[in-house]
Amino acid sequence: MVGAGLAAVGQVSRSVRDIAASTAWYRDVLGLTHLYQFDTLSFFDCGGLRLYLQESAEAGPESVLYFRVADIAAAHQALVAKGVEFIQPPNLIHRHENGMEEWMGFFRDLEGRPLALMAQVKAG
Repeated sequence: MVGAGLAAVGQVSRSVRDIAASTAWYRDVLGLTHLYQFDTLSFFDCGGLRLYLQESAEAGPESVLYFRVADIAAAHQALVAKGVEFIQPPNLIHRHENGMEEWMGFFRDLEGRPLALMAQVKAG
């Protein structure tokens, strides 16, 4: 528990220009579990955190969403095979003293905003 009774973050929102196209992209390209849609709102499960997309003509800059994956190389290859263009392919960003490696790779959503893959890899 954090602070005054706050717990884990339950939902993150993101504006999109076309809810139908974005729902299909997050579901079919990224493979997120689509929970439900109501009018111009669409909800996905991201491992217990809910992603909420809302259609808006003003889909401007927003925070980067970092998707944790078990195998970053395999996730990168799967997304590239679906036409996702990476700004920066997965690369090592930090090696901890215990040998654990932090890897990240960046790509863009339908509005051109950055998204990322992230993984921790045990050095072998």
